[in-house]
This record gives sequence, C-alpha cells and structure tokens, in this order.
Amino acid sequence: MKKKHLGSNFDDFLREQDMLSGAEAVAAKRVLSFQIEKEMRRKGLTKVEMATRMRTSRTAVDRLLDPANVSVTLNTLEKAALVLGKKLSIRLG
Repeated sequence: MKKKHLGSNFDDFLREQDMLSGAEAVAAKRVLSFQIEKEMRRKGLTKVEMATRMRTSRTAVDRLLDPANVSVTLNTLEKAALVLGKKLSIRLG
C-alpha cells in the first residue's frame, strides 16, 4: 500500500529551518490577542478605557492587541487579564 503523504509534517519542516519556536510564539500571541480583544468587546471596553484601567498607554494596548507583536511582557498580559476579570495561566507543554 502506498503512503498517502510523502515526507515529514510542517512542524518538522519549521524545526529543520529553525523557525518552529518563532512560529509557535506568533501563534500563541495571535490566540491571546484574539481572546483579549473578544473579551474587551464583550465588556464594551475601548482601547483607551483598557489602557486607563491597566494604568498604561493606548500604544501599549495596541501592542498587546497586535497579533504579530510577540514582545509583550508577562506583566502586561497579567494586567490585561485582571482588568478583564480573568486569570492568566501559563504552562509548559
């Protein structure tokens, strides 16, 4: 019986190209950005209101919501979670 798929999977390709960790970081940030923005909409919070409650700038909130910006700090994520009435959970997989 012939194999349906030839070669390795996409994760293997990214690993071989030393791009897997970067791709995973971007994917995780996209999910976090989506979840934060969704919760902000649910609570009716604007970026300015979110920034005020986080005691930060609107620019920092823009970075937080930018799915491509993976340099957001844990402190910023924790502040956002608290403002939204959520708990930030981080785990090693």
